[in-house]
Amino acid sequence: MVDGLFTEDLEDRVVTGRIFNIQRFSTEDGPGIRTTVFLKGCPLLCPWCANPESQLSIAEVGHSDPLCDHCNRCVEVCDRKAIALNSAGGVIIDRRLCDNCAKCVEVCGPRALRVLGDQRTLDEVLEEIKKDQAYYRNSGGGVTCSGGEPLAQARFVAALFKRCHEAGFHTTLDTCGAAPKRALERVLDYTDLVLFDLKIHDRAAHTAIAGRSNQQIFANAKYVVSRGIRMIARMPLIPGYTDSEENVSAIAGFIRKLGAHVPVNLLPYHRFGMNKYAMLDRAYEPGDLKPPPPERVQKIVDRFQSLGLECEVVT
Repeated sequence: MVDGLFTEDLEDRVVTGRIFNIQRFSTEDGPGIRTTVFLKGCPLLCPWCANPESQLSIAEVGHSDPLCDHCNRCVEVCDRKAIALNSAGGVIIDRRLCDNCAKCVEVCGPRALRVLGDQRTLDEVLEEIKKDQAYYRNSGGGVTCSGGEPLAQARFVAALFKRCHEAGFHTTLDTCGAAPKRALERVLDYTDLVLFDLKIHDRAAHTAIAGRSNQQIFANAKYVVSRGIRMIARMPLIPGYTDSEENVSAIAGFIRKLGAHVPVNLLPYHRFGMNKYAMLDRAYEPGDLKPPPPERVQKIVDRFQSLGLECEVVT
């Protein structure tokens, strides 16, 4: 397990979730106009991850150097001496020393420092969700939980989806599938649609690249279908990682064997999350990797369709 994931207390108590973003008017995370709740914590370590701030389940301090006015207040207030300013005036955080106490955030006037991941109650999240309920009803939209891996906070997601159903809102789970079956079972009771990532078919390759075996992932995909819940398979198309003919054919073969109508969404690689790595003082492993050219994407769409699978590109 990574960072204490999937260890929630199952006893009744105030339900809270560690949230790093709530995105309104989302149109790519399920049908219609949606609100997407992004939860922290993920057991996978995909090198191309567009949301590195989602990987750890704890709150983290991030910095945006262009906003920094070089006042030095963050350096002065840090009891652990974890912050310094470099010669260019940018913030350097020693993550080995930083305990994410957020004292530096409190004294940062220009908001160059901020906390990534707030602990929010169920009612607080629902209050935000309900702001757009008219749009959900008019567009056939609803609420999506994404991440990170939302199943790492299954108790919160299940409670949120239950309340959404009580309010008449459609619910979508956006998952990488790397979670215990018990976590999935808990959430599926209140889920209308599952967006299920299938990245790499070969188990050894998946472990080497994503840091974890895909055995439970494929078992969970089968379980979703067995429950009769609508599922869309999502395949991130990452040059050099997931786009080989062998991997595409193997993923397509697995989907065909699920024995249900499971459409495929292709998600071509993009570089939109690259700057977030600097915010967290992390290296961006893909480096200067370029998005796949349109003709390559179309070739893979054609491959899925030639095998009898409905396939479209989601950007």
